[in-house]
Amino acid sequence: MARLLSVRYLMGLFLVCSSVLFNVALAKEPVYTRFLSNVAVSGYDTVAYFTEGKPVKGDKAHSAEYQGATWYFKNAENRALFLSTPEKYAPQYGGYCAWAVAQNKTASADPYQWSIVNSKLYLNYDAEVQARWAKDKDTLIQQADKNWPDVLN
Repeated sequence: MARLLSVRYLMGLFLVCSSVLFNVALAKEPVYTRFLSNVAVSGYDTVAYFTEGKPVKGDKAHSAEYQGATWYFKNAENRALFLSTPEKYAPQYGGYCAWAVAQNKTASADPYQWSIVNSKLYLNYDAEVQARWAKDKDTLIQQADKNWPDVLN
């Protein structure tokens, strides 16, 4: 009988712990990072979108912490620019797909599907979503702005 109770106790404890871990894994952070990673924008240098006009992979040696995520930069100069005004260089909606946020959802974003609108960086899920975004970005930005950050809840 005692063994049966201990098995039931262990199973119950496992279910409680699994539930807690599952909910933590599903919690949406203010900056999108891939599962089991804390690196923003898949390690791409967000300053480079503005200075070079293209996605550039960052270097762990030039990293910084911002809003609970680790950001990589191509060089120390880009890191310093970011840290001086992170709100200027960080992607809108925490790097989540901008089109998805406009739909009141969240989705990951591809660093190669990007646009700068009114000096703000927007990332999208894939090329198809980026094309939809490009057709009506002003309206979608207004809608996403209304949804952000409540969409994280």
